[in-house]
Amino acid sequence: MAHAYTPGLKVTRATIIRKVRRLPLQGEVLVKKGDKVKAEDIVAKTELPGNVQPVNVAGFLSIPPEDVPQVMLKKPGDTVKKGEPIAMSKSFFGLFKTTVTAPIDGIIESVSNITGQVILREAPMPVEVNAYIDGVITDIFEKEGVVVETKASLVQGIFGIGEERIGTLHVIADSPDFIVDEDKILPEHKGKVLVGGAFVTSKALKKAAKIGVKGIVVGGIDDQNLRDFLGYDIGVAITGNEGKGITLIVTEGFGKLSMAKRTFELLKSLEGKKCSISGATQIRAGVIRPEVIVPDETLKVQGEDKEMQEGGLIIGQTRVRIIREPYFGKIGTVVSLPPELQKIETEAMVRVLEVRFDDGSQVTIPRANVEIIEE
Repeated sequence: MAHAYTPGLKVTRATIIRKVRRLPLQGEVLVKKGDKVKAEDIVAKTELPGNVQPVNVAGFLSIPPEDVPQVMLKKPGDTVKKGEPIAMSKSFFGLFKTTVTAPIDGIIESVSNITGQVILREAPMPVEVNAYIDGVITDIFEKEGVVVETKASLVQGIFGIGEERIGTLHVIADSPDFIVDEDKILPEHKGKVLVGGAFVTSKALKKAAKIGVKGIVVGGIDDQNLRDFLGYDIGVAITGNEGKGITLIVTEGFGKLSMAKRTFELLKSLEGKKCSISGATQIRAGVIRPEVIVPDETLKVQGEDKEMQEGGLIIGQTRVRIIREPYFGKIGTVVSLPPELQKIETEAMVRVLEVRFDDGSQVTIPRANVEIIEE
């Protein structure tokens, strides 16, 4: 049977999810292999060194650098409070005193008799990594992190913004072409991940963030509404750290695009369940997809190593989404994979495929213009 590689976009009721949860630098792992964890559980923690601030004691006191150690009131390792004297010089038989105070809360890290500077370091910043998904710890990276595994329903999007969040899935749309405007966002939606339809407005996003909605999943959004919400144009770098208080996941693309029926029906069937979401997106090397994960250990997954089967196009079976105009956003089934190169409008010779849409129409397009919807 003919196969060909193409990017994958998963929309599946049951799959195995494995998430690596790693610290930015070595610290302490708080769980052990085999432990069951909740998404909110902290699995590893560490401390980032605090910011450093130099103080030119020699300059403040108008003394040679080599005299600085003798005028210090604090020594390396001592804790100081902001405004507390750390050095003092006396002049005119001790009648006049000049002091240097700490500009921050912190620790005296060093005193230099070469530069005349005292280095203060702010308190370390605690960093904690949670499990992100309900599951089981399947592997441990000593002093670094863990792998969490779970059975789950999974919906990947094309684009997203916003951090990892955990909430309850709630469907506010009555159809895949539903428009989410600000009047559809209610106070009782606080803490929920809302499933819309075809589109969400910037006013709806702002209201949702203010109320405390964890996330919104819709088919599409346009550049103007995204810009109005963020306050700037999104770049090509990885998203996921916008700090807007809410996570947005777009399943179809830019514009008013009805959510794929199969995606909508899957999310609707998961109403009321706990989910983990992330808006992180990277389209270039090292593809990262925004995602909705709904863990359920009772799910039956066909084959524990399903990931090994990704990337293939199978005639009559594989569902794909078109990611280029003029058929952008349309979904169909692969019906033919001609082996020979064919000339397209740009006169380039490329590999193509034939797709049959749900209305029965059929088109031939470059294979690079589609992505798999993993079943």
